[in-house]
Amino acid sequence: MADSAKDPLLILGGGLIGLSIAYELAVKGRKVQVLSRKRTEAAGFVAAGMLAPHAEGLEDNLLELGQLSLNRIPGWVKTIEGHSGMKCGLRHCGIVVPFLDDQQRDAYPTALFGEKLNRAELEAEIPGIGSKWQTALLFQQDGQIDNRRQLMHALELSCLQLGVSIQEGVEVKRLLHNGINLQGVEIKNAHGGMEKRLIKNAVICCGAWSQEVLNEIPIFPIKGQMLSIKGPKNALKRIIFGPGTYLVPREDGLIVIGATSEKDAFFQKGLTSKGQKQLEKGTHELLPPTKDWPCIERWWGFRPCTPDNLPIIGNSRIDGLWLATGHYRNGVLLAAITANIITKLIYNEQLNVEEKKLLQTFSIERFEIQ
Repeated sequence: MADSAKDPLLILGGGLIGLSIAYELAVKGRKVQVLSRKRTEAAGFVAAGMLAPHAEGLEDNLLELGQLSLNRIPGWVKTIEGHSGMKCGLRHCGIVVPFLDDQQRDAYPTALFGEKLNRAELEAEIPGIGSKWQTALLFQQDGQIDNRRQLMHALELSCLQLGVSIQEGVEVKRLLHNGINLQGVEIKNAHGGMEKRLIKNAVICCGAWSQEVLNEIPIFPIKGQMLSIKGPKNALKRIIFGPGTYLVPREDGLIVIGATSEKDAFFQKGLTSKGQKQLEKGTHELLPPTKDWPCIERWWGFRPCTPDNLPIIGNSRIDGLWLATGHYRNGVLLAAITANIITKLIYNEQLNVEEKKLLQTFSIERFEIQ
């Protein structure tokens, strides 16, 4: 480990990735402070909570990373629930991906990991599914977690129980360093005042805002709008992952629907008629009975995206500074493995061969730094 465990470590970002790393470090006894600009804007409070490396058709090393994290999540959730006394809403519900024909189905990147369904079998799994969907893949191994209502709150409480300091309304304006070592951060506090904090160790996990903290991180926001509807309890038992629209049913009948992918919106806040109509149209095409189910909530958020759509996980060029950002659509899925790998790096623990290979793929060094 770069410095004594007595020295505080700053987590720059209070979203799901930041809290997950803070929690993992705190379990090991590290003194941790989390600086959060506005936690309700964090993707962890916005996302639908799918755990879907296979249903989303991930490929190559991203699929491998997703599978590793998926395997870790049950144990990870159990420890969080133990510290917080709260349930996280983990459900191994399986995910159905519908297709128009067998050719589309068989060409899906992760088709070999799924169970093929014909039209009759699809109707049995998803009663009321739209008539144009003739076949599907069922990924029994994929599932969901209720990140908005349960996981994020359980993580926060677990961190607090372990002595983590979480400071809301703090915006990191710039890093203080000499090009070699981290020396501190300059922040705008919750009262609008500027101050400097001397610190030797920090992790950048500011999501879509990461480039504002360190300019060489190639991150840009992709806005996503979402909504939720209320259906009859158990009307939908599995997640439906359709083209451009997905339906994620919670146990109480709430169905989370997402998500638009707006590359040119930058950080433009608010809902749009176009985005909401797109979601409603996609939902009705997938599951026509939803036309009669009431809308409960509508919201939006910003995904952190890199030029190659892959996360940035690992060391930075500055000693004492680690990076965990750019998870794009897979932050909920990858939180557990990201926290574990970053903690190992901070403690100089031995990485296995698989982890070393993945770190090479997801290192910031893959981008040319100007």
